[in-house]
Formats: sequence, C-alpha cells, structure tokens
Amino acid sequence: MSVLRSIESKIEGLFEGVFGRAFRTHVQPVELARKLAKEMDEHRSVSVSRVYVPNEYTVYLSSGDRQQFASYEGSLVGELQEYLAEHARREAYALLTPPQVLITTDEDLATGEFGIATRVVQPEVPLPKAAAAPSAEPAATMIYRPRAPIVPEAVEQPPAEVEREVVTLTVDGRSYPVTARQVVLGRSRECDIRVPDANVSRRHAEVRQEGATHWVLDLGSTNGTEVNGRRVEREKLSDGDRITIGSTDVVFGRSLP
Repeated sequence: MSVLRSIESKIEGLFEGVFGRAFRTHVQPVELARKLAKEMDEHRSVSVSRVYVPNEYTVYLSSGDRQQFASYEGSLVGELQEYLAEHARREAYALLTPPQVLITTDEDLATGEFGIATRVVQPEVPLPKAAAAPSAEPAATMIYRPRAPIVPEAVEQPPAEVEREVVTLTVDGRSYPVTARQVVLGRSRECDIRVPDANVSRRHAEVRQEGATHWVLDLGSTNGTEVNGRRVEREKLSDGDRITIGSTDVVFGRSLP
C-alpha cells in the first residue's frame, strides 16, 4: 500500500463505525484530502530550480459539516497536513514551511459544499536569497459542490463526486471568468475588466470574494453602482444578478461547468 493511500485510510478510519452513517450526507474527510492535493498541484510557482507550492490551506465548511466532526477536528487537521506533506514529497515540490491546514466555518455554504483557499506564507526566519520563493497573494477560494443532491443512504455509498464552481462576469455578451479574489471594473485600461462607457468612472466598482461569497463594492464612482435596479455601496451577489455601472449592465454568474 502506498504512503498516500495509507494516510487516506487513516483519515477514513477517523470516522468509521457509529459515526460513518452521519458522514454520508456531509463533506467526506477523504474528499477534502484529495481536493487539497489538487489545489496544491494547481497553484504551483516555477522558480529557477524549484517548483514552489502554497504552504497554507484554509478549508471553509458549512456549520453543519463542521459540527459533525468537531470532536475530531485536531486529528483530521494533522492527517490532512501529513497527506499534503507526502504529496509534495512525491511530486518534488518545494515548501517554505510544512503545510498548514486551517478549518473555518462559512455560513453561506450548504451541507456537502466546501471551499479551499491557498496562499504562500513566508517563514518567520527569512530564507537565504537563493532559496527565497516568489511572493504570492492569496488565491481565490475554490468552491466544491456535489454533482447530485445528497440524500441519506441505507447502505454504504462512495463519497459524492464534486466539481469546481465557475464564476463569471458578462459584459455586452462577453463572459469573463473570475479567478482572483478582487476584480476591478472601470473605464481605465488598468482595470481587470475595462468597460468603455463614458458614464463609467475610471475605477468604478469591484467584485470581491470573501470566503464562499461574492460582493460588489462601489469605488466612489461618479454615477454610482446598482444591483438589480437598486443603488448600493456594497451588496452580496447571487447567480444572475445584474450590476449596472454607468449605462452598462454586468451580469454575475456562478454555476458548475
């Protein structure tokens, strides 16, 4: 049995027996391990002679999911960190520090959904110049949702397969994928999404991700920002919401691919 598979078995073993049935309707711990490794792979940064990966991973869970294994959270975190360390060793990735996993609650997530945010954290003792890794801003939180509705099962079932959520902003029929935590809209060419509208300020509004939730914030624009026809300074966004800046409508979308 491989080391990674052995660690997966230990993670699964934390919740076997009388607790196993409850977890079939919630986030599966072994699925967290696999998606954490996936996030490590997808946030690689190639240096001169090394491939660096994030060393801090924040897992966002619904209150119901987190409550299910509150008594085992410390053990779970330790196993997930061991899993990431072994995955990095096998892939020859470089880490500034041993991987750290943080678990927090996000009330905007439904049962069975979870989010993962990664970032590179510099160690307290600076590395030598030759070994210093490139600095990195926190990556956007990736939200994972089950492919199909989760229902209680009378017999043992494998964990539900999950997919990444896709977030877009559509302007004049063109869709822009949202892959960063902050996306600035405005007339300036320096904005992330340029809106060539004379009624739009140079830096008009920002779409910001906080945990599993997206918000729109007006950046002190001249003509203001509206969501579904109502003027706002800061507003939570849902799939299909229409953001109006100047004379231009921007449609916010979030869905599974």
